[in-house]
Amino acid sequence: MMEYGNFSFLMDAEIVFGKNTEAETGRLVKKYGGTKVMLVYGSGSIKRSGLYDRVVKSLTESNIMFCELGGVKANPKRSFAEEGTRLALDEGVDFLLAVGGGSTIDTAKAIALGAANEGDFWQFFLGKAPEKSLPIGAIVTIAASGSETSRSIVLVDDIDTGQKKSVWAFRPRFSIENPELTYTLSAYQTAAGCVDIFSHTFMRYFSNHPSFIGDKYGEATFKTIVKYAPVAVETPDNYEARAEIMLAGSLSHCDLMAIGRPMGSSGGEHALEAQLSGHYDTAHGAGLAVMMPALLKYFLQYGTEAQIDKVAGFAMNVFNVEDDATAMPQYLALRGIERFVAWIESIGMPVTLSQLGVPESEIPAAIDRCMKARGPVMEGFIDLDEAAVTEIYHMAK
Repeated sequence: MMEYGNFSFLMDAEIVFGKNTEAETGRLVKKYGGTKVMLVYGSGSIKRSGLYDRVVKSLTESNIMFCELGGVKANPKRSFAEEGTRLALDEGVDFLLAVGGGSTIDTAKAIALGAANEGDFWQFFLGKAPEKSLPIGAIVTIAASGSETSRSIVLVDDIDTGQKKSVWAFRPRFSIENPELTYTLSAYQTAAGCVDIFSHTFMRYFSNHPSFIGDKYGEATFKTIVKYAPVAVETPDNYEARAEIMLAGSLSHCDLMAIGRPMGSSGGEHALEAQLSGHYDTAHGAGLAVMMPALLKYFLQYGTEAQIDKVAGFAMNVFNVEDDATAMPQYLALRGIERFVAWIESIGMPVTLSQLGVPESEIPAAIDRCMKARGPVMEGFIDLDEAAVTEIYHMAK
């Protein structure tokens, strides 16, 4: 009999989904109490696409004042969020509106924390539990991080440690999701985003805390990404594919699939990958594409019978490996890993560190950073000490 862990689940981000939904921006900001907004965005593509003008029009028609902070980059930096916090305090904003992907949304979340806590958001990345934040809204332009529905914030500490650090804080009050806004993404961005979505399901699926309903939600999400990622890569304006992927992104990281499992349950893939994108400025999804198969191979080599059965179940229920009554679970699991790798390659993602651009000579430094960041043992599906982390990185080279 399964023994469920206690949990609390509140998915309080309103999802406003479909074509032209960015026209709802002003109404939604006003609904959630915003009177002066900080508009946070990235490189300026939202201006070239016309999205910026549509958002500003909606805010203006709702009589909502705004200031703006452009220039968020991938693997967002602590120093930039601190700059944004100072601007938010100077301008007296009471609402953060992120227009972009995970980096932009995470930056806005950090600024919202800082503006509500005397300018200091970093105390929460160092262990203090956040109790208040300015409200946040998101307009999603890339399906990837799930930050639009999650409590997670991830920043690179470019001031002190150079490490990627994270904190669980507050979800956005609303998320506007128009799949058409993702049509202009490159094939590489699309694929990296899909792997990122896959990883947020992976981190909850590979848990020692059983949850039948959680697993079935997870397997459906895996299969959605496996089916539609190649379609979106090949035909960027396929609305069905973009819609399915966008919904999968939001549902993969809102804790729905963690039902029955304790928070923090993870296979270890994010901790291992953080030492790559945080230092080599590679795409987060691309790094995860390298680390997840290596981690599965480690599970298969060192896992218990139940853990190997879980990998075999992943192989059969996600990648359609046929269950042969005479086949050992190890065989089924290995066939599934092979199909997983083939799928990753089919959408143009790397499967080795060298393909990612990280030379073998850099592995010791990555191992050292990982252990300093996460301590002598990373608890998870299989607890990982330094020897395990070393073996996994070498499996990935």
